[in-house]
Amino acid sequence: MTARNFSTPVSIFVGLGFPYDVENAWQACELLAEWSGSRGPTHAMALARCREASAGVGNPETARLAFEAFARKVGILAPNALETAVAEAAREWLQA
Repeated sequence: MTARNFSTPVSIFVGLGFPYDVENAWQACELLAEWSGSRGPTHAMALARCREASAGVGNPETARLAFEAFARKVGILAPNALETAVAEAAREWLQA
C-alpha cells in the first residue's frame, strides 16, 4: 500500500484529546482498522475508500472526504470535537 497524500490533512483528536493530523489514506486506514468505537456504514465506507486510495485504485480526495465524514460523525474531528466538549461542559455546569 502507498501513502496517497491528502490535499489537506484531516485534524482529529486522539487519546486524551491530543490533536493529530491524518495526512494520507494509509494513516486513515490504520486509524479506521484500529477503531474501537462504534462501527457503522460511515466507518465501513471510509475504510473502503481509504483502502482503495492506499492501493492506488481510488481517489485520495474521496478517501479524505469519507474519513472526514466519519471523524465528524463520531466526534473526533478537531474543530467539532472542541465545540462539542465546550457545549457539554457548559450543559453540565448549568445543570449543577
